[in-house]
Amino acid sequence: MKAVAYQHALPIADPLSLVDTTLPDPVPGPRDLLVDVRAVSVNPVDTKIRKNVAPDAGGWKVLGWDASGVVSAVGSDVTRFKAGDRVWYAGSLTRPGSNSERQVVDERLAGRMPTSLDFASAAALPLTTITAWEMLFDRLKIAPGKHHHGDAILIVGASGGVGSILTQLARRLTGLTVIGTASRPETRDWVTQLGAHAVVDHTKPLAKEVADLGLGAPRYVVSLNSTEQHFAQLTEAIAPQGDFGLIDDPKPGAIDLNLLKRKSVATHWEFMFTRSMFETPDMGAQGDLLDEVAQLVDAGVLRTTVGEHFGTIDAANLKKAHALLESGKARGKIVLEGF
Repeated sequence: MKAVAYQHALPIADPLSLVDTTLPDPVPGPRDLLVDVRAVSVNPVDTKIRKNVAPDAGGWKVLGWDASGVVSAVGSDVTRFKAGDRVWYAGSLTRPGSNSERQVVDERLAGRMPTSLDFASAAALPLTTITAWEMLFDRLKIAPGKHHHGDAILIVGASGGVGSILTQLARRLTGLTVIGTASRPETRDWVTQLGAHAVVDHTKPLAKEVADLGLGAPRYVVSLNSTEQHFAQLTEAIAPQGDFGLIDDPKPGAIDLNLLKRKSVATHWEFMFTRSMFETPDMGAQGDLLDEVAQLVDAGVLRTTVGEHFGTIDAANLKKAHALLESGKARGKIVLEGF
């Protein structure tokens, strides 16, 4: 099968950072689906692993943790899907990724693709939606419904992949006042279109930016990127007894959690691969979540977060996608489709 992979952890400008190659077809295990991959999207995790994680000597590492496609075969113990089903999923860090013509994925991690979306539009959503959903409802424990009037959530990096869906979830499924951060006119407009009540500029002191809105201190603050840069401002902005969530990777010692102590702020990490990495008893919650989100998409409650379509799935186009993500200027999700 065709695939895009690498043998050495390299900067994206290196010709060998991502390579078009041919690999053996994967074989599904008892709980696996064999999926013909139709479209993928690119996430920051792809760039981090490409730069830092090399495969075993002589081996190939396939990236990609967002996909939509069609089931071509199922393992002996699969009960939720059959050949011909259209699925979407984010997969597992412990297995080969989706930048290949065919991929195996545990059925518990897959959901039925929205009927209203094409493959590229669907591929934009799984990883970021799971991350945003788990942050909002599992980590911060915000109950869905419109009973949060008076409480606000500040989303740092609201125009990115996770921010684009977190903004929608918070606006459509809760009663929270949604404040997003964005710094350029096009990203401010994007965040507003997604439902934010207000948008502030994260290149300016965020505590003052939020205070100037006159909405009060946000009870919830979620930092999706550049937490090291913004942390002191966020600890000043957050309400006493609030909840702080983050998904990025601050360097050891780069943020001082003691700054949250005087306000008794709870801190929450979200890593959407935890369930698949440790095969937790509730691993199937991610498949159920994607089924529920598909219904919300088909009902018009949520929309795809595609920002750019970079063409076919090949090394040249994936390199462009990685470079744009690493520039910090991506809006929404970057998708690729077909081989």
